[in-house]
Amino acid sequence: MGKAIEKVAKNRGHQIVCTVDAQESTGSLNEADAAINFSVPEAALLNISSALELGIPVVCGTTGWLDQKVKAEILCKEKETAFLYASNFSIGVNLFFALNKNLAEFMKKHPSYKVAVEETHHIHKLDAPSGTAITLAEDIIEKTHLEGWETAKNPSAKNQLPIQSHREGEVPGIHQVEYSSPIDSIKIRHEAYNRQGFAFGAVIAAEWILGKKGVFGMEDVLNLSQ
Repeated sequence: MGKAIEKVAKNRGHQIVCTVDAQESTGSLNEADAAINFSVPEAALLNISSALELGIPVVCGTTGWLDQKVKAEILCKEKETAFLYASNFSIGVNLFFALNKNLAEFMKKHPSYKVAVEETHHIHKLDAPSGTAITLAEDIIEKTHLEGWETAKNPSAKNQLPIQSHREGEVPGIHQVEYSSPIDSIKIRHEAYNRQGFAFGAVIAAEWILGKKGVFGMEDVLNLSQ
């Protein structure tokens, strides 16, 4: 993702003034107008905090660290800068999120349909379920009678939403939400063909966040807030 983001940023006329990874860091973070973090979960909060402490707005797409996200949001407000997190920066996926919320609103009136979320990613992805799948599930839970989600095809509790995860080859990302009844089913599905969409969305978010203060999401960038 780092290489993909760098390529998109340069193609859009931006200069990369600092890079940070486990092996080598280059340049100076002090020179940055905005920082984009796609790191391993263990490094996310440190990377984000390093930029926020300098008053540099941060765009973050790392998943698997959300138990610490509130710390980043508090620091963002203390430093009067901006922080934008998204489980997925693809513009298509964020439109998919909006569609998922609307469908869940419709379906809550039809309890005969049982909902499930399924996701497939490449074998190198460390977290499961994906952050995108969790976002889909949480948005459904917010709109319905469901109380939580489980990583099982048949949840142990009645009011739990099942999420199934698969890790196969080099799949960039497939997400599906299905409502099924004894007589039919309704499915919505998003499939990424490559990582370009994620990188493009992250750079667009970094451009958008300049000059702003507060905590944001991609729904703000795309004006999808309901």
